[in-house]
Amino acid sequence: MTQSNHSKVIIIGSGPAGLTAALYTGRADLAPLVFEGMQPGGQLTITTEVENYPGFEHGIQGPQLMDVMRKQATRFGATCMFKEVTGVDFSKRPFTVQSYNETFTADAVIISTGASAKLLGIESEMKYMGFGVSACATCDGFFFKNQKVIVVGGGDTAMEEANYLTKHASEVYVIHRREGFRASKIMLERAQKNSKIKFALNKVVKEITGVEENGRKRMTGVILKDTISGAEEVFQVDGLFVAIGHKPNTDLFKGILDMDETGYLLVKPGTTYTNIEGVFAAGDVTDKTYRQAITAAGSGCQAAIDAERWLEAQE
Repeated sequence: MTQSNHSKVIIIGSGPAGLTAALYTGRADLAPLVFEGMQPGGQLTITTEVENYPGFEHGIQGPQLMDVMRKQATRFGATCMFKEVTGVDFSKRPFTVQSYNETFTADAVIISTGASAKLLGIESEMKYMGFGVSACATCDGFFFKNQKVIVVGGGDTAMEEANYLTKHASEVYVIHRREGFRASKIMLERAQKNSKIKFALNKVVKEITGVEENGRKRMTGVILKDTISGAEEVFQVDGLFVAIGHKPNTDLFKGILDMDETGYLLVKPGTTYTNIEGVFAAGDVTDKTYRQAITAAGSGCQAAIDAERWLEAQE
């Protein structure tokens, strides 16, 4: 192994958390190495318009925001590599990070691999993602003022998203594959009491329909399939919100780092410290509550400061 493959800090993941951590560790003269992974820029790269990130009065495109963050981090000495991490060894220091047949070492590691919204898995979903289809009501609800939307799901996330959307949309339909709900009683009752929310049960979204006008595409509705009778119907709506949960991208760290039953990394309260000294976690990989670009960026800053202070203490 060459010494050139050693860094003081390795950051795994390149969303708002990873790039903010890179910016702060870069400015602390730690020359961080960032592994951008499978989705450089994270979830924001599939978000078209970001209007709630402070500092951009007129909003900014998701990919553009991540591009600006990356340039800002590299300006201060961060190195970003379009490589995927395939394995880690945190059992001894320096820590080892594997990318296929390449080995890298680091004195400290910041994990910001994020989470992925679970999706329906139909082709048309990706086609209209950002053009009527969304996996985040708090990010995109504003664009559906006085419009008719559907939320797919039956858990707390779906009820929360449906309630939130009634602030903007004129009608919200909750589509659920069966009659029973996973949602907690209080969340379900809140949705049922909301006059703007209607329920369509025993139904699944088979296809998303849309049009392309002047080179711009938008969804126009969905084809719903009845799970009992198998009958199909066309349902005209302006937007579809997928709310069937999120999955943190932590498979790599199973059996190595402490995580909760759904796979979110556990950190010491009020810090970004994981159960292994020198390994820190930030962003959606530890956050099942807020999951916003700004909260991810904030925790990326915390992880960088924690790592910097920890490294100082080691010396």
